Amino acid sequence: MSASNTSPDFTAWDDKGLYFRTAPSDLLQGEVLGNLIAEDGHKTLGVIYQNDAYGTGLFDAIKTTFEGTGGEVVADASFNVGDAQFDAQVATIKAQNPDAVAIVSFEQFKTIGPLLVNAGISADKFYLVDGNLSNTYGADFPVSLEGAKGTKPGPALEDDFVERLNTLWTGLGNPEIADQTYAAEAYDAVILVALASLAAGSTEGADIATKMQEVSGGSGDGEKCTSFADCAKIINDGGTADYDGYSGDITFDENGDPKGAAIGIFQYGADNTYSRIN
Repeated sequence: MSASNTSPDFTAWDDKGLYFRTAPSDLLQGEVLGNLIAEDGHKTLGVIYQNDAYGTGLFDAIKTTFEGTGGEVVADASFNVGDAQFDAQVATIKAQNPDAVAIVSFEQFKTIGPLLVNAGISADKFYLVDGNLSNTYGADFPVSLEGAKGTKPGPALEDDFVERLNTLWTGLGNPEIADQTYAAEAYDAVILVALASLAAGSTEGADIATKMQEVSGGSGDGEKCTSFADCAKIINDGGTADYDGYSGDITFDENGDPKGAAIGIFQYGADNTYSRIN
């Protein structure tokens, strides 16, 4: 069970029916981001992406969607996990001077972003993804990210969830969590495994897997519930629970993927932190 694996490769993975995830495939996030770039009026796009299942999956989805709107990906440059130098990738993008640049990475953005700005590509042309969309850059980041946009899976979190999360985390002696990416998906993953175990009457992985789709609503005949306690009561009373959580309706398909998911759109302000705009 994963709360953050998003590579499209996992959809068709030969998992013998044992693998599930509460995070949606990057095909959905790439589609949303590609459409966002086009809707913002950009006609040409450059993409810097990580050369692995995560990066290539998102790159393909962004490119397919953006070019499907009539736009053109005029430059793309990949890098390998572990690389520390990105001058060649930035030069490749700068040479084509695209209207917008999508960066599919993780921590590497801390180097790539300033290099792009120093090359003359302003941050308001940046489009980020869940791997590098972060509120940890802050005022000490060497360049302004004001105007940059990005996407990541998940609905707007209810304040009560965020408050409870931070209460628990700070109670363990930690600072407040600045970025709750995949927090809701992780919470729901635990609840679903527990409910499937209860429904199966077993703690064996193979037994739990047989009930995962059912307790998420995949059977189509369950009773809606939004907490472990309420869902557990339904199961213990002989019914079928259909859990809807903080990350959405979830509902696993035959591949163990959530059938639908919310993809949030965010934008950075002058303080180098982002806020949700859609």
